[in-house]
Amino acid sequence: MTPPLVFEGIPLARIRRRTRSSIDRASSEGDGLFSVEVAPHQTVVTLGDETSGVDSLGALAMGLELSPIGAARVYGTEIARLERRAQLAFRRKVGYLPAGEGLLQNLTLRDNVRLPLRFGSDFQSDEIEGRVDVILAQLRISRAADVRPAQANEEERRRAALGRALAFDPELVIMEQPFDGLTERVAAELLEIARGGETAEGGRRTVLVTGQDLPALLRARVDRLVRVVKGQAVAGGR
Repeated sequence: MTPPLVFEGIPLARIRRRTRSSIDRASSEGDGLFSVEVAPHQTVVTLGDETSGVDSLGALAMGLELSPIGAARVYGTEIARLERRAQLAFRRKVGYLPAGEGLLQNLTLRDNVRLPLRFGSDFQSDEIEGRVDVILAQLRISRAADVRPAQANEEERRRAALGRALAFDPELVIMEQPFDGLTERVAAELLEIARGGETAEGGRRTVLVTGQDLPALLRARVDRLVRVVKGQAVAGGR
C-alpha cells in the first residue's frame, strides 16, 4: 500500500532559510536530511524550533515549496511537479490547515467553510449547504457562522479553518501549529475531529501535525512524535 505521506532526504534547514530570506544559503555544517514516512491511520506529530525547518513540511507536502533534493510525496505523487490544474485537483485529497488559519477576511466563517465545496466540487447547492451545516455543527460554531473572522475569537477562527480543511472529508490531514493559543481541552477536541473517529487500524484519517510544542493532554492520542533538530528527524518519545 502506498503511504499517504513520505518525506525523503529533504534539507529542511536550507529550505527554511531560503523561504525566509532572499539569500539562498547552503545548509550549515551538521544540518542533516529529513526523512519520515507517515503510515495510513497514524497521527504523527513533528516538533522543532523556529530554526529547524519543521514549518516548511506542510508547504512541501502540498507542493507549495519544492525541495532542491529529495522528495515530498502524497500518495506517491510529488504535487509540486504536477501541472497547475492537476495540482489543484490533487490538493483536494488533502485537508490542509495552514499556520495562521488562512481564512478570507471578507467572508463569514460559513462562507470560508463553503468556499472549497463551491469552487472545487460538482455538488448541488443544497448538498453543499447540508454538508456545511454538518461541519459547523460538528465543530460547534453554528452560532458564530455568520460573522467574519475579525469578529470571531481565536478558537472560533481555528474551528472554522479546520472545518474548511475537512470540507472534502479527506483521508489525509496536515495541520500547521494548530493548537497555539488554545486550551488543552479544545486542542484535544480538534485533534479528535481531525482524526475522524477510530477504526481497527487507528484514526479514520491520517494526520500530520507540525509545530514547536504539543499539549501534554494530546500525547496519548499520538502514534509517533518526531523531533526535528538541525533539519533531521530524531526520536521524540512521549
